[in-house]
Amino acid sequence: MNELFSQRLRSARIMRNMSMDHLCIKMGGIVSKQSISKYESGASVPNSTILMALCDALDVKPDYFFQQPPQIVHVSFRKLSKLPKKEEKSIREIVKDDVERYNEIETICGNEQHFDTSFPDVIVTAEADVYLLAGKLRDRWHLGNDAIGNIINLLEDNDIKVVEIDASLGFDGFSGWIDGDQPVIVLNKNMSAERKRFTALHEVGHIVMRFAEELTFSEKEHFCHLFASEVLIPCYEFKRLIGDHRHDISINELSSLQRQYGISIDALMYKAKYLGVISERRYKTFCIKKNADERLKRAVDLSIYAEEKSDRFENMVFMALSKELITMSKAAALLNKPVEEVANSFVLA
Repeated sequence: MNELFSQRLRSARIMRNMSMDHLCIKMGGIVSKQSISKYESGASVPNSTILMALCDALDVKPDYFFQQPPQIVHVSFRKLSKLPKKEEKSIREIVKDDVERYNEIETICGNEQHFDTSFPDVIVTAEADVYLLAGKLRDRWHLGNDAIGNIINLLEDNDIKVVEIDASLGFDGFSGWIDGDQPVIVLNKNMSAERKRFTALHEVGHIVMRFAEELTFSEKEHFCHLFASEVLIPCYEFKRLIGDHRHDISINELSSLQRQYGISIDALMYKAKYLGVISERRYKTFCIKKNADERLKRAVDLSIYAEEKSDRFENMVFMALSKELITMSKAAALLNKPVEEVANSFVLA
C-alpha cells in the first residue's frame, strides 16, 4: 500500500507540473520538502490531515492515491523535441488519470471494446503500402469516397479511445496502447479542427501500420502524414475535384475542399505538390507568398471546419447516472468536476 501511495502521489504532483517545493507552498507549509520526498519514496505515509491537504493542493480525491493505474505502453510522441521534459511527464500522467477514469466508467456500464482494425499481412516499406492501407481502412470503416464528417466519433465508434487534454501548442498528440491491447489517441484540445483531424489520423497510422524495421523515425512520420492525408481525401478523389495538372489553384477552390473534407489549405497544397498536380517550384512560390502576404496567410490559416470533441466518456457517465449505476458524487469524481456543476447539467428527458 505504501508503494502504491508513493507512486500515485508522485504521479499527481507531476500531473500538476509541481515541484516538491511548490507542493509544500500549496499546502501552506504544513509539511517539509523532506516529508514529501519520504512519502514519494515509500519511507513514510501521511496522516489523515496531511492526506486531505495533499488532495486539496493536487486537486484529487482521496481514493485516487489507492487505485492501481492502467499501464500505457508502446507510446509514440509527436513533436517530442519541442516539449520540455517536465511538460512531457505532466502530459503522460494526465493521460493515465484520464484513461483510468475512462476504463472505470466502461466497466460500470458493461461496455467492452475489442479493437481489431489491424492489417498484419502488410508490412509498410514504401509509399504504395501506405496508400494500400489507407484504402483498406476506408473500406473496413465503410467510408466509400465520402468525406468524413467527424473523425473523433469515427475513431470511438471503432473502439479507439480518444482523450483530449489542455496542452501548449508544442504538443499535437500521441498514440499508445492501454495494458497492451487497447489503442488510445491523445489530442491537444487547443488545436484547430483541421489540425486535430489530421493529427488524429496520423496517430491512427501509428496504430494500424506495421513498419519495416529499417525505416527511420522521419520515414515513419512521413508515412503517417501521407496516411492521414489519404484517409481524409483519397488521391483519386482529390484529382477528380482539382484536376491532374494545374498551374494555379484559387483559395476559393481550396476553401471549398477544406470545408467539405476538414483538411487545411496547407495540407491540400502539399498534397497537390506531392501528387504532381502542381510543380515543386509552384509549391515553393506558394510558401514564399504566404509568408510575405499577410492577407493570404490569414486565408490559408483560417479554420473553417466545425469543432470536434470527444464526448463518449461524458455520455457514458451521464448514462450510468440516469440508470442509477453511480451516485452524483461518483459522477463528479469521474468527470473531475464539482458535484454542483454536474448536478446542474444533468437533466432527465
